This record gives sequence, structure tokens and C-alpha cells, in this order.
Amino acid sequence: MIAVANASVLIGLSAIDRLALLLARFPGGSRPGAHAVRGAPWIRRQAAGNPGWVRLLRTELDEGEAETIVLASELSAGVVLLDERDARRLAERIGLRVLGTVGILVWARRVGQIASLRVELDALAGRGRFRLSQVLRDRALREVGEA
Repeated sequence: MIAVANASVLIGLSAIDRLALLLARFPGGSRPGAHAVRGAPWIRRQAAGNPGWVRLLRTELDEGEAETIVLASELSAGVVLLDERDARRLAERIGLRVLGTVGILVWARRVGQIASLRVELDALAGRGRFRLSQVLRDRALREVGEA
């Protein structure tokens, strides 16, 4: 399955030493975790092929999110990895399947790749400086029975 990811998801998972979860889930900077992302041999950087569409999406999103959505559409990706709410909504509106950092961690907890979602979310907020609403945190913890 092709997964197209925005840097925020890669950097967030890398910051808590969980970047390999993407490899388990989808076979085939100066911020915390950026070095590990750059050094992962199974991650390939690729630009979107339609700069006009990227410019159009830039009216609502930042450049990275716009490029990610356009590339995911161009590649008919099985999933696009995004965290920012507006980007996720736009991607879903055009028919893309969306998953974020928290969704990856929820999956990892369900399949036994991690022992505690709560511990990982705490690390993500601390070491990863990841902003997570209390509503999303509580919902994720309920989904895996850690509420």
C-alpha cells in the first residue's frame, strides 16, 4: 500500500522512537525526530506533479500539507498521513483515506506493537512537543480501553 505522509507525522513518531510503526503498518530539521526521518532508507521524498493544484490548496493549507494531498491523489495512495485538522478535512472531501499520528498509535496499541497508548501520548506531548486536544486524547484512550 502506498502511504503519503506529511512531515509532521514522520517527525512526531520519530521523536518518540516509533517511526518504525509506519513500516509495520504500511509495508513496503531542527524539530525532534527530524534526523531519523531524513535517515530512514524506506522513506522516499517525492514532489507533487501538479504545481497549479498545490498553489490552489495553498489558499487554505500550508505548503507541506498541500503537496502531501496532491501527491497522495496523484499516486492513488491507499492512505494519506496528516495531523492538521483543516488538511485532514480537505483530504477527506476529495476522497482520500486519512490517518494521523494518534491513529497510528491507536493501531499500534490494538495490535500489540506498543504496551500503553497513554505512555506514548505523554511522550509525544513532551519529547515530541506535539499539540493534542484533550478531547482527541480522551477519545483515543477510550478506543483502546485506557480511559
